[in-house]
Amino acid sequence: MTLFGDLILGTILTLIADKVGRRKVLLGGSVMMIISGTTFALFESFWLLLPAAVVGVISITGGDFGPFRSIEESILSQLTTPSTRSDVLAWYVTISTLGSAIGSEMAGRAVQSLRAKDGWTEVDAYHTLFWIYAATGCVNLSLTLLLSDACEMSVENDQYAQVPQDENDQVEVPSSNRNPMQHSKSQDVPFTRLVRARMWFTGRLTQISASTRSVMYKLWFLLIVDSLADGMVPFSLTNYYMDQKFHPSKATLGDITSASYFLGAFGATFAGPLARRIGLINTMVFTHVPSSTAVLLFPFPSVLWLTAGLVLLRTALNPMDQAPRTAFIAAVVKPEERTAVMGITSMLRTLASMAGPSVTGFLAANNQFWVAFVAAGIFRLAYDFGLYAMFVNMKVDQGTVKATIAHNDGASGRERDEEYELESPKFSLDSTSSTDSSIGEVRSGKVAERSSTG
Repeated sequence: MTLFGDLILGTILTLIADKVGRRKVLLGGSVMMIISGTTFALFESFWLLLPAAVVGVISITGGDFGPFRSIEESILSQLTTPSTRSDVLAWYVTISTLGSAIGSEMAGRAVQSLRAKDGWTEVDAYHTLFWIYAATGCVNLSLTLLLSDACEMSVENDQYAQVPQDENDQVEVPSSNRNPMQHSKSQDVPFTRLVRARMWFTGRLTQISASTRSVMYKLWFLLIVDSLADGMVPFSLTNYYMDQKFHPSKATLGDITSASYFLGAFGATFAGPLARRIGLINTMVFTHVPSSTAVLLFPFPSVLWLTAGLVLLRTALNPMDQAPRTAFIAAVVKPEERTAVMGITSMLRTLASMAGPSVTGFLAANNQFWVAFVAAGIFRLAYDFGLYAMFVNMKVDQGTVKATIAHNDGASGRERDEEYELESPKFSLDSTSSTDSSIGEVRSGKVAERSSTG
Protein backbone atom coordinates (compact mmCIF):
# COMPACT_ATOMS: atom_id res chain seq x y z
CA MET A 1 0.00 0.00 0.00
CA THR A 2 2.86 2.39 0.72
CA LEU A 3 4.30 1.58 -2.71
CA PHE A 4 0.85 2.22 -4.19
CA GLY A 5 0.91 5.66 -2.61
CA ASP A 6 4.33 6.26 -4.14
CA LEU A 7 2.94 5.16 -7.50
CA ILE A 8 -0.01 7.55 -7.52
CA LEU A 9 1.96 10.51 -6.20
CA GLY A 10 4.93 9.78 -8.43
CA THR A 11 2.83 9.57 -11.58
CA ILE A 12 0.94 12.78 -10.95
CA LEU A 13 3.69 14.94 -9.51
CA THR A 14 6.43 14.11 -12.01
CA LEU A 15 4.14 14.74 -14.98
CA ILE A 16 3.12 18.17 -13.70
CA ALA A 17 6.36 19.17 -11.95
CA ASP A 18 7.81 21.08 -14.92
CA LYS A 19 4.62 23.09 -15.37
CA VAL A 20 3.72 23.69 -11.72
CA GLY A 21 7.33 24.13 -10.59
CA ARG A 22 9.81 21.57 -9.36
CA ARG A 23 10.58 23.49 -6.18
CA LYS A 24 6.88 23.70 -5.27
CA VAL A 25 6.54 19.95 -5.65
CA LEU A 26 9.59 19.35 -3.45
CA LEU A 27 8.18 21.76 -0.87
CA GLY A 28 4.98 19.74 -0.89
CA GLY A 29 7.03 16.61 -0.27
CA SER A 30 8.62 18.20 2.80
CA VAL A 31 5.21 19.13 4.18
CA MET A 32 3.97 15.56 3.61
CA MET A 33 7.05 14.27 5.39
CA ILE A 34 6.25 16.44 8.43
CA ILE A 35 2.59 15.39 8.49
CA SER A 36 3.30 11.67 8.18
CA GLY A 37 6.04 11.78 10.83
CA THR A 38 3.80 13.65 13.26
CA THR A 39 0.94 11.20 12.65
CA PHE A 40 3.17 8.22 13.43
CA ALA A 41 4.51 9.98 16.53
CA LEU A 42 1.07 10.79 17.97
CA PHE A 43 -1.22 7.91 17.04
CA GLU A 44 -1.21 4.12 17.31
CA SER A 45 -4.36 3.23 15.37
CA PHE A 46 -3.58 1.11 12.33
CA TRP A 47 -6.30 2.81 10.29
CA LEU A 48 -4.71 6.20 10.90
CA LEU A 49 -1.15 5.04 10.29
CA LEU A 50 -1.99 3.28 7.03
CA PRO A 51 -3.17 6.39 5.11
CA ALA A 52 -0.31 8.39 6.65
CA ALA A 53 2.14 5.86 5.21
CA VAL A 54 0.35 5.63 1.86
CA VAL A 55 -0.04 9.36 1.27
CA GLY A 56 3.06 10.39 3.17
CA VAL A 57 6.70 9.80 2.33
CA ILE A 58 7.21 6.73 4.55
CA SER A 59 8.21 3.75 2.44
CA ILE A 60 9.46 0.23 3.04
CA THR A 61 12.31 0.71 0.59
CA GLY A 62 14.20 3.38 2.54
CA GLY A 63 13.78 6.03 -0.17
CA ASP A 64 14.86 4.32 -3.40
CA PHE A 65 11.30 4.61 -4.70
CA GLY A 66 9.11 7.65 -4.34
CA PRO A 67 7.64 10.62 -6.17
CA PHE A 68 10.43 13.07 -5.42
CA ARG A 69 13.62 11.23 -6.32
CA SER A 70 12.94 11.43 -10.07
CA ILE A 71 12.39 15.20 -9.78
CA GLU A 72 15.67 15.62 -7.93
CA GLU A 73 17.47 13.53 -10.55
CA SER A 74 15.93 15.61 -13.33
CA ILE A 75 17.14 18.81 -11.64
CA LEU A 76 20.66 17.46 -11.26
CA SER A 77 20.68 16.26 -14.88
CA GLN A 78 19.71 19.76 -16.00
CA LEU A 79 22.39 21.46 -13.89
CA THR A 80 25.20 19.21 -15.19
CA THR A 81 26.85 18.36 -18.49
CA PRO A 82 27.33 14.81 -19.82
CA SER A 83 30.99 14.88 -18.78
CA THR A 84 30.16 15.68 -15.13
CA ARG A 85 26.68 14.16 -14.78
CA SER A 86 27.66 10.64 -13.71
CA ASP A 87 30.00 12.03 -11.02
CA VAL A 88 27.38 14.41 -9.61
CA LEU A 89 24.69 11.74 -9.61
CA ALA A 90 27.12 9.33 -7.95
CA TRP A 91 27.69 11.82 -5.12
CA TYR A 92 23.93 12.32 -4.92
CA VAL A 93 23.54 8.59 -4.29
CA THR A 94 26.53 8.58 -1.93
CA ILE A 95 25.24 11.39 0.28
CA SER A 96 21.71 9.96 0.49
CA THR A 97 23.09 6.50 1.28
CA LEU A 98 25.38 8.00 3.91
CA GLY A 99 22.37 9.66 5.50
CA SER A 100 20.57 6.30 5.53
CA ALA A 101 23.58 4.73 7.21
CA ILE A 102 23.68 7.34 9.97
CA GLY A 103 19.91 7.11 10.44
CA SER A 104 19.96 3.32 10.69
CA GLU A 105 22.74 3.37 13.28
CA MET A 106 21.00 6.06 15.34
CA ALA A 107 17.64 4.27 15.14
CA GLY A 108 18.97 0.91 16.30
CA ARG A 109 20.94 2.43 19.18
CA ALA A 110 18.15 4.81 20.17
CA VAL A 111 15.50 2.09 20.41
CA GLN A 112 17.83 -0.12 22.45
CA SER A 113 18.79 2.75 24.77
CA LEU A 114 15.30 4.17 25.30
CA ARG A 115 13.81 0.76 26.05
CA ALA A 116 16.32 0.37 28.87
CA LYS A 117 14.90 3.45 30.64
CA ASP A 118 12.31 3.04 33.35
CA GLY A 119 8.77 3.40 32.10
CA TRP A 120 9.70 3.35 28.41
CA THR A 121 8.09 0.86 26.09
CA GLU A 122 9.18 -0.11 22.58
CA VAL A 123 6.28 1.92 21.16
CA ASP A 124 7.45 5.00 23.08
CA ALA A 125 10.93 4.58 21.64
CA TYR A 126 9.60 4.45 18.09
CA HIS A 127 7.39 7.48 18.73
CA THR A 128 10.55 9.42 19.58
CA LEU A 129 12.15 8.36 16.31
CA PHE A 130 9.17 9.66 14.33
CA TRP A 131 9.34 13.01 16.13
CA ILE A 132 12.93 13.22 14.88
CA TYR A 133 11.68 12.23 11.42
CA ALA A 134 9.17 15.10 11.44
CA ALA A 135 11.88 17.51 12.58
CA THR A 136 14.06 16.36 9.69
CA GLY A 137 11.17 17.22 7.38
CA CYS A 138 11.30 20.79 8.72
CA VAL A 139 15.01 20.96 7.91
CA ASN A 140 14.29 19.60 4.45
CA LEU A 141 11.62 22.26 3.96
CA SER A 142 14.08 25.03 4.88
CA LEU A 143 16.74 23.74 2.50
CA THR A 144 14.25 23.45 -0.36
CA LEU A 145 13.41 27.14 0.05
CA LEU A 146 17.05 27.96 -0.77
CA LEU A 147 16.88 26.40 -4.26
CA SER A 148 17.21 28.88 -7.13
CA ASP A 149 15.35 29.34 -10.42
CA ALA A 150 18.05 27.28 -12.15
CA CYS A 151 16.25 24.16 -10.91
CA GLU A 152 13.19 24.87 -13.04
CA MET A 153 12.66 23.89 -16.66
CA SER A 154 13.46 26.98 -18.72
CA VAL A 155 10.90 28.42 -21.13
CA GLU A 156 13.52 28.27 -23.85
CA ASN A 157 13.71 24.48 -23.69
CA ASP A 158 9.94 24.19 -23.36
CA GLN A 159 9.38 25.97 -26.69
CA TYR A 160 12.17 24.25 -28.61
CA ALA A 161 11.15 22.26 -31.68
CA GLN A 162 13.70 19.98 -33.30
CA VAL A 163 14.14 20.60 -37.02
CA PRO A 164 13.67 17.34 -39.02
CA GLN A 165 16.95 15.78 -40.21
CA ASP A 166 15.40 13.84 -43.05
CA GLU A 167 12.84 14.62 -45.74
CA ASN A 168 10.52 11.94 -44.41
CA ASP A 169 10.69 13.19 -40.84
CA GLN A 170 7.89 15.20 -39.34
CA VAL A 171 8.46 18.41 -37.48
CA GLU A 172 8.06 17.74 -33.79
CA VAL A 173 5.57 20.09 -32.17
CA PRO A 174 6.80 21.71 -28.97
CA SER A 175 5.22 20.37 -25.84
CA SER A 176 3.81 23.77 -24.92
CA ASN A 177 1.81 23.90 -28.19
CA ARG A 178 0.33 20.44 -27.95
CA ASN A 179 -3.17 19.73 -26.82
CA PRO A 180 -3.38 16.10 -25.67
CA MET A 181 -7.19 16.29 -25.69
CA GLN A 182 -7.43 17.64 -29.23
CA HIS A 183 -7.63 14.27 -30.97
CA SER A 184 -10.05 12.83 -28.47
CA LYS A 185 -12.46 15.74 -28.82
CA SER A 186 -12.85 15.04 -32.52
CA GLN A 187 -14.31 11.63 -31.74
CA ASP A 188 -17.55 10.76 -30.04
CA VAL A 189 -15.98 9.39 -26.89
CA PRO A 190 -17.79 9.80 -23.57
CA PHE A 191 -15.51 11.79 -21.30
CA THR A 192 -15.78 9.75 -18.16
CA ARG A 193 -13.16 10.32 -15.49
CA LEU A 194 -11.40 7.11 -16.49
CA VAL A 195 -11.21 8.16 -20.13
CA ARG A 196 -9.98 11.62 -19.16
CA ALA A 197 -7.26 10.13 -16.99
CA ARG A 198 -6.20 7.73 -19.74
CA MET A 199 -6.12 10.45 -22.39
CA TRP A 200 -4.24 12.77 -20.07
CA PHE A 201 -1.56 10.13 -19.45
CA THR A 202 -1.26 9.07 -23.10
CA GLY A 203 -1.11 12.74 -24.09
CA ARG A 204 1.91 13.22 -21.84
CA LEU A 205 3.47 10.00 -23.13
CA THR A 206 3.15 11.08 -26.77
CA GLN A 207 5.10 14.21 -25.94
CA ILE A 208 8.13 11.94 -25.61
CA SER A 209 9.83 11.54 -28.98
CA ALA A 210 9.71 8.24 -30.85
CA SER A 211 13.49 7.78 -30.69
CA THR A 212 13.40 8.10 -26.92
CA ARG A 213 10.48 5.71 -26.55
CA SER A 214 12.16 3.06 -28.72
CA VAL A 215 15.01 2.90 -26.21
CA MET A 216 12.96 3.37 -23.06
CA TYR A 217 10.46 0.60 -23.87
CA LYS A 218 13.25 -1.97 -23.65
CA LEU A 219 14.78 -0.40 -20.57
CA TRP A 220 11.40 -0.12 -18.87
CA PHE A 221 10.74 -3.84 -19.39
CA LEU A 222 14.06 -4.74 -17.78
CA LEU A 223 13.53 -2.33 -14.90
CA ILE A 224 10.12 -3.90 -14.22
CA VAL A 225 11.82 -7.29 -13.77
CA ASP A 226 14.47 -5.79 -11.48
CA SER A 227 11.93 -3.81 -9.46
CA LEU A 228 9.73 -6.87 -8.93
CA ALA A 229 12.79 -8.58 -7.43
CA ASP A 230 13.64 -5.59 -5.24
CA GLY A 231 10.03 -5.42 -4.08
CA MET A 232 10.18 -9.04 -2.96
CA VAL A 233 13.23 -8.50 -0.75
CA PRO A 234 13.42 -4.83 0.36
CA PHE A 235 15.73 -4.06 3.25
CA SER A 236 12.81 -3.96 5.68
CA LEU A 237 11.87 -7.58 4.89
CA THR A 238 15.54 -8.56 4.74
CA ASN A 239 16.04 -7.31 8.30
CA TYR A 240 12.81 -9.00 9.34
CA TYR A 241 14.07 -12.30 7.92
CA MET A 242 17.31 -12.03 9.90
CA ASP A 243 15.34 -11.11 13.03
CA GLN A 244 13.08 -14.14 12.66
CA LYS A 245 15.93 -16.53 11.83
CA PHE A 246 18.66 -15.46 14.27
CA HIS A 247 16.87 -13.21 16.85
CA PRO A 248 19.65 -10.63 17.20
CA SER A 249 19.21 -7.46 19.25
CA LYS A 250 17.80 -4.34 17.62
CA ALA A 251 21.19 -2.67 18.10
CA THR A 252 22.86 -5.48 16.16
CA LEU A 253 20.36 -5.15 13.33
CA GLY A 254 20.98 -1.40 13.33
CA ASP A 255 24.73 -1.99 13.17
CA ILE A 256 24.39 -4.37 10.21
CA THR A 257 22.09 -2.00 8.32
CA SER A 258 24.28 1.00 9.08
CA ALA A 259 27.46 -0.78 8.00
CA SER A 260 25.84 -1.90 4.76
CA TYR A 261 24.72 1.66 4.00
CA PHE A 262 28.17 3.02 4.79
CA LEU A 263 29.69 0.55 2.36
CA GLY A 264 27.06 1.55 -0.20
CA ALA A 265 27.94 5.21 0.23
CA PHE A 266 31.63 4.41 -0.16
CA GLY A 267 31.07 2.27 -3.24
CA ALA A 268 28.82 4.85 -4.90
CA THR A 269 31.71 7.33 -5.02
CA PHE A 270 33.44 5.07 -7.55
CA ALA A 271 30.44 4.85 -9.87
CA GLY A 272 31.27 8.07 -11.75
CA PRO A 273 34.97 7.36 -12.47
CA LEU A 274 34.16 3.74 -13.30
CA ALA A 275 31.43 4.80 -15.73
CA ARG A 276 33.83 7.12 -17.55
CA ARG A 277 36.38 4.33 -17.83
CA ILE A 278 34.29 1.31 -18.83
CA GLY A 279 30.96 2.90 -19.85
CA LEU A 280 27.56 3.38 -18.24
CA ILE A 281 26.08 -0.01 -19.15
CA ASN A 282 29.18 -1.97 -18.14
CA THR A 283 29.23 -0.19 -14.78
CA MET A 284 25.55 -0.97 -14.20
CA VAL A 285 25.95 -4.65 -15.07
CA PHE A 286 29.35 -5.47 -13.55
CA THR A 287 28.46 -3.97 -10.16
CA HIS A 288 24.93 -5.34 -10.07
CA VAL A 289 25.73 -9.00 -10.84
CA PRO A 290 27.64 -9.64 -7.56
CA SER A 291 24.87 -7.83 -5.66
CA SER A 292 22.24 -10.04 -7.31
CA THR A 293 24.27 -13.15 -6.51
CA ALA A 294 24.38 -12.11 -2.86
CA VAL A 295 20.57 -11.89 -2.85
CA LEU A 296 20.33 -15.36 -4.40
CA LEU A 297 22.63 -16.92 -1.75
CA PHE A 298 21.27 -14.93 1.21
CA PRO A 299 18.95 -17.55 2.81
CA PHE A 300 21.45 -20.44 2.79
CA PRO A 301 24.05 -19.58 5.53
CA SER A 302 23.22 -20.96 8.98
CA VAL A 303 25.15 -18.35 10.96
CA LEU A 304 24.43 -14.65 11.40
CA TRP A 305 27.88 -13.32 10.49
CA LEU A 306 27.88 -15.00 7.07
CA THR A 307 24.32 -13.86 6.36
CA ALA A 308 25.28 -10.34 7.39
CA GLY A 309 28.28 -10.55 5.04
CA LEU A 310 25.96 -11.20 2.10
CA VAL A 311 23.82 -8.24 3.15
CA LEU A 312 26.95 -6.05 3.23
CA LEU A 313 27.99 -7.27 -0.23
CA ARG A 314 24.53 -6.63 -1.66
CA THR A 315 24.23 -3.15 -0.22
CA ALA A 316 27.81 -2.10 -0.94
CA LEU A 317 27.42 -2.70 -4.68
CA ASN A 318 23.71 -2.01 -5.16
CA PRO A 319 23.94 1.84 -5.23
CA MET A 320 26.70 1.76 -7.85
CA ASP A 321 24.24 1.21 -10.71
CA GLN A 322 21.87 4.02 -9.72
CA ALA A 323 23.89 7.03 -10.90
CA PRO A 324 24.94 5.40 -14.22
CA ARG A 325 21.31 4.42 -14.84
CA THR A 326 20.12 7.98 -14.33
CA ALA A 327 22.99 9.32 -16.45
CA PHE A 328 22.12 6.84 -19.20
CA ILE A 329 18.48 7.92 -19.22
CA ALA A 330 19.51 11.59 -19.21
CA ALA A 331 21.83 10.93 -22.16
CA VAL A 332 19.22 9.31 -24.39
CA VAL A 333 16.38 11.76 -23.82
CA LYS A 334 15.98 15.43 -24.58
CA PRO A 335 16.23 17.90 -21.69
CA GLU A 336 12.54 18.77 -21.88
CA GLU A 337 11.64 15.06 -21.70
CA ARG A 338 13.74 14.13 -18.68
CA THR A 339 11.30 14.81 -15.86
CA ALA A 340 8.46 12.97 -17.63
CA VAL A 341 10.66 10.02 -18.62
CA MET A 342 12.17 9.70 -15.16
CA GLY A 343 8.72 10.03 -13.65
CA ILE A 344 7.32 7.26 -15.85
CA THR A 345 10.38 5.15 -15.06
CA SER A 346 9.80 5.63 -11.34
CA MET A 347 6.10 4.86 -11.78
CA LEU A 348 6.76 1.58 -13.60
CA ARG A 349 9.40 0.53 -11.07
CA THR A 350 7.06 1.27 -8.19
CA LEU A 351 4.16 -0.51 -9.92
CA ALA A 352 6.29 -3.62 -10.43
CA SER A 353 7.62 -3.56 -6.88
CA MET A 354 4.11 -3.35 -5.42
CA ALA A 355 3.51 -7.04 -6.04
CA GLY A 356 6.77 -8.07 -4.36
CA PRO A 357 5.95 -7.72 -0.65
CA SER A 358 2.64 -9.54 -1.07
CA VAL A 359 4.38 -12.47 -2.79
CA THR A 360 7.00 -12.62 -0.04
CA GLY A 361 4.32 -12.40 2.65
CA PHE A 362 2.45 -15.32 1.09
CA LEU A 363 5.64 -17.40 0.97
CA ALA A 364 6.55 -16.48 4.56
CA ALA A 365 3.08 -17.49 5.77
CA ASN A 366 3.72 -20.94 4.24
CA ASN A 367 7.20 -21.30 5.77
CA GLN A 368 8.85 -20.59 2.41
CA PHE A 369 10.32 -17.18 3.21
CA TRP A 370 13.70 -18.22 1.77
CA VAL A 371 12.20 -18.87 -1.68
CA ALA A 372 11.58 -15.13 -2.12
CA PHE A 373 15.33 -14.39 -1.97
CA VAL A 374 16.19 -17.14 -4.45
CA ALA A 375 13.53 -15.96 -6.91
CA ALA A 376 14.57 -12.33 -6.46
CA GLY A 377 18.20 -13.19 -7.14
CA ILE A 378 17.25 -15.00 -10.36
CA PHE A 379 15.11 -12.07 -11.53
CA ARG A 380 17.90 -9.60 -10.78
CA LEU A 381 20.43 -11.67 -12.73
CA ALA A 382 17.99 -11.86 -15.65
CA TYR A 383 17.81 -8.06 -15.59
CA ASP A 384 21.61 -7.79 -15.56
CA PHE A 385 22.18 -10.11 -18.50
CA GLY A 386 19.27 -8.62 -20.46
CA LEU A 387 20.61 -5.11 -19.91
CA TYR A 388 24.03 -6.14 -21.18
CA ALA A 389 22.62 -7.93 -24.23
CA MET A 390 20.34 -5.06 -25.29
CA PHE A 391 22.48 -2.00 -24.62
CA VAL A 392 26.16 -2.98 -24.51
CA ASN A 393 26.67 -1.87 -28.14
CA MET A 394 24.89 1.45 -27.70
CA LYS A 395 27.41 4.30 -27.75
CA VAL A 396 26.36 7.14 -25.47
CA ASP A 397 28.29 10.39 -25.71
CA GLN A 398 29.26 11.47 -22.20
CA GLY A 399 31.10 14.57 -23.30
CA THR A 400 30.63 17.43 -25.71
CA VAL A 401 30.36 17.43 -29.47
CA LYS A 402 32.55 19.76 -31.46
CA ALA A 403 30.91 21.16 -34.57
CA THR A 404 32.57 23.35 -37.19
CA ILE A 405 30.15 25.82 -38.76
CA ALA A 406 31.12 27.59 -42.00
CA HIS A 407 29.47 30.92 -42.58
CA ASN A 408 30.02 34.13 -44.46
CA ASP A 409 31.95 36.87 -42.71
CA GLY A 410 30.09 40.04 -43.61
CA ALA A 411 33.15 42.24 -43.11
CA SER A 412 35.50 40.48 -45.54
CA GLY A 413 33.05 38.60 -47.72
CA ARG A 414 34.97 35.39 -47.11
CA GLU A 415 33.78 32.20 -45.50
CA ARG A 416 35.32 31.35 -42.16
CA ASP A 417 34.91 28.42 -39.81
CA GLU A 418 33.99 28.63 -36.15
CA GLU A 419 34.04 25.70 -33.77
CA TYR A 420 31.43 25.29 -31.07
CA GLU A 421 31.09 22.81 -28.25
CA LEU A 422 27.59 21.59 -27.51
CA GLU A 423 26.24 19.11 -25.02
CA SER A 424 25.05 16.06 -26.93
CA PRO A 425 22.16 13.94 -25.65
CA LYS A 426 22.28 11.81 -28.81
CA PHE A 427 22.99 8.12 -28.93
CA SER A 428 23.57 5.49 -31.59
CA LEU A 429 24.09 1.79 -32.15
CA ASP A 430 27.49 2.34 -33.71
CA SER A 431 30.45 4.57 -33.06
CA THR A 432 29.98 6.99 -35.96
CA SER A 433 26.37 8.06 -36.27
CA SER A 434 26.22 9.73 -32.85
CA THR A 435 28.49 12.61 -33.81
CA ASP A 436 26.88 13.04 -37.23
CA SER A 437 23.35 13.32 -35.82
CA SER A 438 24.53 15.69 -33.11
CA ILE A 439 26.18 17.99 -35.64
CA GLY A 440 22.93 17.92 -37.61
CA GLU A 441 21.10 19.24 -34.60
CA VAL A 442 23.82 21.85 -34.05
CA ARG A 443 23.39 23.15 -37.58
CA SER A 444 19.62 23.36 -37.20
CA GLY A 445 19.47 24.59 -33.63
CA LYS A 446 20.82 27.33 -31.43
CA VAL A 447 24.38 27.30 -32.75
CA ALA A 448 23.02 28.17 -36.16
CA GLU A 449 21.38 31.21 -34.61
CA ARG A 450 24.67 32.24 -33.04
CA SER A 451 26.64 31.77 -36.26
CA SER A 452 24.20 33.71 -38.39
CA THR A 453 25.09 36.90 -36.57
CA GLY A 454 28.74 36.78 -37.76
